[in-house]
Parts: sequence; C-alpha cells; structure tokens
Amino acid sequence: MIPWLDPNARPHFPDTASVLAEPPGLLAAGGSLDVEWLLVAYRQGIFPWFSENEPILWWSPAPRTVLFPRDFHQSRSLQKLARQRRYRITEDQDFRAVINACAGERAGQSGTWINAPMIAAFIDLHRAGFAHSIECRRDGNLVGGLYGVALGEVFFGESMFSREANASKLCLKHLVDCGRYRMIDCQLPTAHLKSLGAVDIAREQFENALDRWA
Repeated sequence: MIPWLDPNARPHFPDTASVLAEPPGLLAAGGSLDVEWLLVAYRQGIFPWFSENEPILWWSPAPRTVLFPRDFHQSRSLQKLARQRRYRITEDQDFRAVINACAGERAGQSGTWINAPMIAAFIDLHRAGFAHSIECRRDGNLVGGLYGVALGEVFFGESMFSREANASKLCLKHLVDCGRYRMIDCQLPTAHLKSLGAVDIAREQFENALDRWA
C-alpha cells in the first residue's frame, strides 16, 4: 500500500526513502496538480507521472538520472548545425505548442503520460513563472522543443520532441549554454540521454544538490 494524499490538505509528501521497490520509485497517490502542490513536489525531487485513467501518482526514483552542463556531449555535427543558424531557438514563446507536441503520438509508443490534466497543470505552472519551454523553429515552423520546471539553479526536464533531426538537441544545447543551471534533472535513464552525457547519481547526492541549488 502507498500513502493516499488528501487534495484538500496542505501539500505534503512522505519521506522519499519510503518509495516502493516495485514499481520502483512510486511514492504516493492522490493529492492535487495545482501550482502549490507541484512546487512542493519538485523542490523535493518528486514528480507526477500517471496514465489517463489512473489517479495522480507521485514518483521519486533512485538512482536519479541527471545532466551536469559541464558534461554535456556536443558532437562536432551538433556544433556545426548550431553555427549554421538554419534554426531559430527561443524561450517561452509558445509553451502550449511545445507541451502539446510532446504529448503527440510517437513511433513505437502507444498513448502518452502527458494527458489533459497534466497539460492543464503545467500550463498553470508556466503562467506562474515556473514551467518553461524552449522552441526550435525553421522558416517559422516549430520543429523541436522541450519543456520543464526551473527552480533556482536546477532545471527539471519533462519531455522533448523533434520533427527534424537534432532539433531537440539544439534546444538542450541552448539550455546548457544559457549558464543558468547547475543541474538538469532527466528523471529516468535512456540510451539517448546517456549518449548526451547524463549520469545516474544516488538519492542522497541528488537531494543534497536540490538543497543547495533549487
């Protein structure tokens, strides 16, 4: 059994050390997706992740996959592509379009965890100044992007998409190069993230970093 959080109570979460072993990282259910709940969650390294017909589920996996900007692997081809200026990179110009694109169908996947309640919640978080998007456009058309939550010097990455090769990598490069963040939370490992320099760190190291930087 996992704790059930009262959505009408003050936002609160169990100690992250109490996560389930199976499914790994599941911490609690219930609560709310309003701005106050989300801010309390992210400051503790907790994030929502649930399917359309499930209750709100809160996760805190360990080890945690993160990218330290100094370790970002920029291939020569990516650097060359950025210098060519074929693409225009912007911030917070169309958050709704980016999150909707991230929620779209992808090859090899059925459904998405970026459902209607999550989209509405993160748009509210964007309006409150905490959720941000980076857009990649070519000839005025949105061809890639990413979005996440920024607290202090930590960016909690949520999702990215590409309609053209390397468009999302250009957005990640912009996020790294902007110099505002000491750590980018990637949540869970993928081969793609590892190829870009992401590493797995222990819960204690991750939460200590949040205490210092978030």
